[in-house]
Amino acid sequence: MPKFSDDVHEAKRELRVALLAARRSLPAPRRAEAAASVQAELVALVRRLRPARMTAYVPVASEPGGDDLPDVLRAALPADAGLLLPVLRDDLDLDWAAYTGRESLRAAGRGLREPTGPPLGRAAVAGADLVVVPALAVDRRGVRLGRGGGSYDRALARVPAGVPTVALLHDGELVTSVPAGPHDRPVHCVITPSDGLVAVPGVGPGASAGRTRVR
Repeated sequence: MPKFSDDVHEAKRELRVALLAARRSLPAPRRAEAAASVQAELVALVRRLRPARMTAYVPVASEPGGDDLPDVLRAALPADAGLLLPVLRDDLDLDWAAYTGRESLRAAGRGLREPTGPPLGRAAVAGADLVVVPALAVDRRGVRLGRGGGSYDRALARVPAGVPTVALLHDGELVTSVPAGPHDRPVHCVITPSDGLVAVPGVGPGASAGRTRVR
């Protein structure tokens, strides 16, 4: 493997360690406050866009958004709209299934909670009008740092260019630069507790969706 790839891999690993440690150090009241702020901003976006189908996920542990995020989004969607959640495959790619309520979730590997409904296939994400993804950090180019499995990079590669993609972050995770490899897929926007919806300059449809500040 080329040295460049090794350097990027190591830089990502070090950044993940630091970001995860910072998340774990957040007191529970601050996490709850951050979750409420992120949810409110995302709900406002959903009500503005009124997607017929969107994807999201169940935040776990210190991830921003709160573990009730799917219920909050389902309530904000039009009555006939669909909310899809990811199902992690053995090859670390993502399948998708409809979210129909908390009783439809099951515990899965890596601490995840997944829907138990019929799998709709990896390509189901391509039919979404809004795609919400987890991230540890996003930079001014829209480059997203995930957990390292590449699951969402593969999923984002299937999303049509005109579909808004949004990453949920804590404050301080919208950064100047994230180490990037050739397979990393950018997002259009991020939501942070303090800054709300922030469009990444020059990255597709998100460029007109919000502010363009990067701290």
